Amino acid sequence: MTAPASQPGELAVGDEVDVEVGPVAHGGHCVARHEGRVVFVRHTLPGERVRVRITEAKPGQRFVRGDAVAVLAASEHRVKPPCPYAGPGLCGGCDFQHVDLAEQRRLKASVVREQFARLAGLDVPVDVEPVPGDREGLGWRTRVEFAVDSQGTPGLRRHRTHDVLAVQDCLIAHDRVREAGVLGRRWAGERAVDAVAPSGDEAVVVVPVPSGESNAPAVREVVRVGDWEGTFEVGSRGFWQVHPGAAATFVGAALDAVAPQPGERAVDLYAGVGLFALALADAVGPTGAVLAVEAEGPAMASARRNTRSRPWVELRPGRVDRVLKPLVRQGIRADLVVLDPPRTGAGRLVAQQVARLGPRAVAYVACDPAALARDTAYLKDAGYGLRALRAFDAFPMTHHVECLAVFEPREAP
Repeated sequence: MTAPASQPGELAVGDEVDVEVGPVAHGGHCVARHEGRVVFVRHTLPGERVRVRITEAKPGQRFVRGDAVAVLAASEHRVKPPCPYAGPGLCGGCDFQHVDLAEQRRLKASVVREQFARLAGLDVPVDVEPVPGDREGLGWRTRVEFAVDSQGTPGLRRHRTHDVLAVQDCLIAHDRVREAGVLGRRWAGERAVDAVAPSGDEAVVVVPVPSGESNAPAVREVVRVGDWEGTFEVGSRGFWQVHPGAAATFVGAALDAVAPQPGERAVDLYAGVGLFALALADAVGPTGAVLAVEAEGPAMASARRNTRSRPWVELRPGRVDRVLKPLVRQGIRADLVVLDPPRTGAGRLVAQQVARLGPRAVAYVACDPAALARDTAYLKDAGYGLRALRAFDAFPMTHHVECLAVFEPREAP
């Protein structure tokens, strides 16, 4: 039975209402309305009719959040979630296990298109492409941080909470991570346990946090794109693409997009451990040059080791905008720019600085389509137009999508 709302037009936590579900939105939920109020609903699909239990609500707020606890009219794309922990009130890691894989990708594509239309004023066709290395959207996550509760029990966090849900398995985790035994023991005194399955046959690294954090070992990752191969040292708690096919896919797509030539000057911003810098260095060769910018820290230390055999790679530590400022002021030019910023994106200032370098092509790798669309508008204002956009399903079963946008001067720089 549907519970009554707290008062007409208001909804409170625990209320249940029946709604018609509208379009998918950025963030893993769909948009519905109840008496004029927006309801962001998880565990549903566009076109369904569902009963929603409100999970977050504040008086006077224009929207509330809720979970679909009963499906009154199901979409043809609904499937039974393969994981028993994917559902209302359970694990927050997966958003779309109740959706068939092809439809997941169509939903993600519609989110990318909507963000570009809303934030960049562009109608951009896009398809979300699969990434090699998963099994129908499962078994792909090579780096997993398991949370640990106060009793030492490992698990995963419930959606939008710090509560730990004890689990026996994680189906999106790589088989080698699942076989590492993290979920089969107690971790008293720890707040988390990281499990990392490096490339190749190297042993899985298990790092309890905080006790093992200070001496966490580095791992070796190997990336192959056609005839090119790069080997990278990466901290076991550092950033690396978690899908086994993602790093090679993104490097290949970026190089295809900007087509670096021997002797050219390239800039790699937010360079991390040097993934794109190393690939660019081998493409432009010793007659060319690569400038890689990354904040000082473990990633920069790894980048120094990963690129030391290419002396034509220059590494500059620091915030990207601060490193670029004197270069722009001096009139330094570049042929190519590749940037892979964090989820918040590059921002207006960096977009302007990139344009001032005058590259013939810019490849922008983004894990957040909203930040990318916003920065697309900034680059457009700075004289660079969108030439191509690709999207990749590097995080199946979740709402996350990776994009590669290519920009070129709208007129001669």
